[in-house]
Amino acid sequence: MKLEVLWFGRPGADPCPGLVETYRMRVSRRWPAVDVPLRPARDGRDRDPARALAREAERLTGRLPDRWPLIALDERGERLDSPGFAAMLRRYEEGGVPGVAFAVGSDLGLAAPVRDRADRVLSLGPMTLPHVLARIVLWEQLYRAVDILRGGSYHRA
Repeated sequence: MKLEVLWFGRPGADPCPGLVETYRMRVSRRWPAVDVPLRPARDGRDRDPARALAREAERLTGRLPDRWPLIALDERGERLDSPGFAAMLRRYEEGGVPGVAFAVGSDLGLAAPVRDRADRVLSLGPMTLPHVLARIVLWEQLYRAVDILRGGSYHRA
């Protein structure tokens, strides 16, 4: 099984690329994992955010691999604890899916069609997080899931 984290932003503007890369490499010990930046819609974001979100939705859905479940991150989504998140990934792994894609929206969030198309919508918590921080938290939770599944000592229950 492979993992992809699809996110909107400019890699050069990322304040913590080393942190993401550290977690990505740790996750890759179990599952090949890639961090995929997508270009946010530029023109008219302030005047017409719905149009910008629609453009971003097109970019995201056009990039999704076939037969991969999509997990959309949204503050209104389902809340899982870390062992529950690890168990979800184990079920995908044991179910033979070729990979799982995670979507982190831009500063505008994710368009409703992306959330509707997603196999699951997960929340990282009830607070709104900047998309850059949400991406870091997701990568950390992916690593924590790897550690939980291998019986490591990183996660302290």
